[in-house]
Amino acid sequence: MINADLAVLKDCVEWLNDGHQVQLVTVARTWGSSPKPPGSLAAVREDGVLVGSVSGGCVEKQLAESFKSKDLTRVHSHRIDDEQARRFGLACGGELELVYESLNDVAELQSIIASLNKRQRITRTVSIGSAQSSIAPAKPHDTFAFDNNTLQKVFGPEWQVLLIGAGQLSMYVAQFAQALDFNVLVCDPRPEFLNAWTVPDTTLLKLEPHDAVLQHAQDFNTAVLALTHDPNLDDAALLEALPMSCFYVGALGSKRNYERRCKRLSALLEPSELDRLHSPVGLAIGSRTSAEIAVSIVAQLVQSRVTSTQQPAQ
Repeated sequence: MINADLAVLKDCVEWLNDGHQVQLVTVARTWGSSPKPPGSLAAVREDGVLVGSVSGGCVEKQLAESFKSKDLTRVHSHRIDDEQARRFGLACGGELELVYESLNDVAELQSIIASLNKRQRITRTVSIGSAQSSIAPAKPHDTFAFDNNTLQKVFGPEWQVLLIGAGQLSMYVAQFAQALDFNVLVCDPRPEFLNAWTVPDTTLLKLEPHDAVLQHAQDFNTAVLALTHDPNLDDAALLEALPMSCFYVGALGSKRNYERRCKRLSALLEPSELDRLHSPVGLAIGSRTSAEIAVSIVAQLVQSRVTSTQQPAQ
């Protein structure tokens, strides 16, 4: 699976190259139970074809039916009444403010896509009431912002998870993580495990765990999960991952195994680095089967992802 923003931008480029008129729609503000956060994207063609989502389904049909070809970027508010909310499974109505812009600069979109493919962060700034937009490398603390005059949208690396171990648990984790927009990489130096891997659209790494972390997990938007239950493999990955800026680092094991692991790693890591380790990995939901444990792990990944986006990355 690819990042949702990347999928929308790729469709925009394809549509523009095919001669379509295209509008990009960005959630600027929300009130009440609006299900999509600020920064969410959708794009619509003049014939009503739409990709992405700005409301979870509440106003997408309206977007597709009310295409307006205008050169100026504009803002419009949409209210989701209680009847619409019930229809789409929301607790109550809400309101969202959307920024509409007619796209024509394919080169700018292609530049953003190229940066995303290289796992680089880009800030795109749009001037409301004009046809002007610009892109620049994102600064470390850049976030989505809207002040009625300008809209700043940060396009960053897609969230990804590096799995150490290609066993059954990792297969479940990979599938659940993909459904939640994580890119999945799998490392296992044991051929018998890697050769048995069956989850499609994942990247298999024939590397030692420490090399996999060093090569693929050096940015904030990556999580590292050590799931082999072999301390020689898991510890090697953790020693490299815990000092890095990964938003989440977790390891499979019981509380007793966690205490043993801390004793082994304490001589090689700073206390603040070791404190970053989530172990036993996953939320405490009473899970027992591999699938249940995978649910608890991915749930904690989502929890950490949400928390990490609410504070500046280091």
